[in-house]
Amino acid sequence: MPEERALGVVTPHIKVADPDGEVLHLTTPGARAYLRAGRVEVVKGDESLGSLPLDRVQAVVVHGNVDLSTALVRELMWMSRSIIWCSGQGRVVGFGRSVHAPNGGVRVAQHVAAAEGRLDLAREFVMSKISNQATLLRRGARWDVSPVVREMRRLARAAGSAQSIGELFGQEGAAAALYFGEWTALFSPAADESLVTAWLGRVGRGADDPVNVALNYCYGILSAEMIRAILACGLDPHAGFLHSSSRNKPALALDLMEQFRPVVADSVVLGLINNGELRRDMFSDVLGTWRLRDEGRRRIARGFERRVEQRFTHPLFGYRVSWRRAVEIQSRLVLGVLDGTQDRYVGIRVR
Repeated sequence: MPEERALGVVTPHIKVADPDGEVLHLTTPGARAYLRAGRVEVVKGDESLGSLPLDRVQAVVVHGNVDLSTALVRELMWMSRSIIWCSGQGRVVGFGRSVHAPNGGVRVAQHVAAAEGRLDLAREFVMSKISNQATLLRRGARWDVSPVVREMRRLARAAGSAQSIGELFGQEGAAAALYFGEWTALFSPAADESLVTAWLGRVGRGADDPVNVALNYCYGILSAEMIRAILACGLDPHAGFLHSSSRNKPALALDLMEQFRPVVADSVVLGLINNGELRRDMFSDVLGTWRLRDEGRRRIARGFERRVEQRFTHPLFGYRVSWRRAVEIQSRLVLGVLDGTQDRYVGIRVR
């Protein structure tokens, strides 16, 4: 992306390969995926669940107890395609990648920068997240939320001059409280009332209502998408600049996904609830713990794929891209900062 390094409108823009092939989500417990005659076959017992050409598979995301054949794993590694394993609740638990990864020298620079700190990158991640939260709230609220949106815009501007990571997290937390405090304004009257009335506010780990369970699951899929894009760029998902690498989490993936949480994951969950695709009967509350049933997981995975395939005009470069392509573009902009080919990173902000 040499033209994009200038961080301005690209005319004409360079036509590069679009990674919008299939990301294969395997969500059915007890299923098995294997390779046959150049195709990925997915079965459960004697039942065929799906089949697609291996060449169309950009990555595989495994949800819960699903088996992959050794031949399929080996071929994906030969093709430098990522495999990401998640728990049944969507939490990323591991990933596999080929040893033939690009940009080995830049990964060394990435770890040095992560250890020394890059506040400029951290600011952009937080500014973009708050800005996109405010935009989603402004666009979708069923009543006047303009005072809250104005305060969130102020917090986004303040994040641009934050002097520490702690200060950034404080601004991010204040904005999140405002944003999720108005989430009831984003639910449609046509939504399943039992889902909406169960919403009492944002809960991460240990969520005890179906909306938060759905959000956490979708965030897990989003983090898998971030890891896929980061690995494609040859960077290390664990060396980040906002989130701490010492917490044994994919810090860079968490950094980059901040700007996409509102416009991708939140948008998916709200859309599924508001159009009736996600209902109370797609959740289980056995023993008092809310979990997604198989159909609920499939609905969210399909909704996520529909969203990341949607195209929009990139606010920085001015050309049409899919959200999946935008994820990789933002990853490559971080790469550009680390390898010295561009001066700064600019997050993606929708208007």
